[in-house]
Amino acid sequence: MSVRKLLELTGRTALVTGGSRGLGLQMAEALGEMGARVALTARKRDELDQAVAHLASMGIEALGLACDMSNAAAIPAMVEEAVAKLGPIDILVNNAGTTWGADAIDHPLDAWRKVLDLNLTAMFVASQEVGRRCMVPRRQGKVINIASILGLVGGGDPGRPGTIAYNTSKGGVVNFTRSLAAEWARYNINVNAIAPGFFPTRMTKGLLEMMGDKVASKAPLNRVGGPEDLKGIAVLFASDACSFITGQIVAVDGGVTAV
Repeated sequence: MSVRKLLELTGRTALVTGGSRGLGLQMAEALGEMGARVALTARKRDELDQAVAHLASMGIEALGLACDMSNAAAIPAMVEEAVAKLGPIDILVNNAGTTWGADAIDHPLDAWRKVLDLNLTAMFVASQEVGRRCMVPRRQGKVINIASILGLVGGGDPGRPGTIAYNTSKGGVVNFTRSLAAEWARYNINVNAIAPGFFPTRMTKGLLEMMGDKVASKAPLNRVGGPEDLKGIAVLFASDACSFITGQIVAVDGGVTAV
């Protein structure tokens, strides 16, 4: 089979949580460009509408689904609607996430729960629902979880606020990925994770303003992530080229974790 054919996604349906902007929208663009139909979730309908219009301008069939992913009870109905309108989900990108800046001694318990609910519990419930409805019965599927390099290290940079709940949740994503990959291998479902380094997004805006050029200088490539930098790995993990890759966590960080 040609490499082009291995990477082709025509006829497949992808669900990207937190897909209306930032990294989620970047990955949705990539999957759609390779032929997938794309369902996006976000809390804000206006941002979803803008994202769907943007994808449509690229010739991508897209559907916006308003859903607060931190409310686990809302996820089954969202998945059901995506399946009803676009067909069984072949590719799940668990991207929705949040953070909270506070040192451990001062971190509010409510904020801890908020971060864990969205970054980890929502990932579990979305995977469970998509697996139950689409992937396990059909014995096929690709799950892509968005971790972080802060899930691979302890953080603790004295130049930035503490993010212990975020770091903990992303460490959980790493082992959730490995555990689910081992369990679902019997169903021919590949489960992998991307661990981004620093990308300028709305969530990281405050940190970029605080640290400035120091953020880029921490990477051997001496830059931050850009609008194309997750596209290749997202397509790889979503495609047949990934058929013998599962349970892996790939850092996309400009070399930060290499030193």
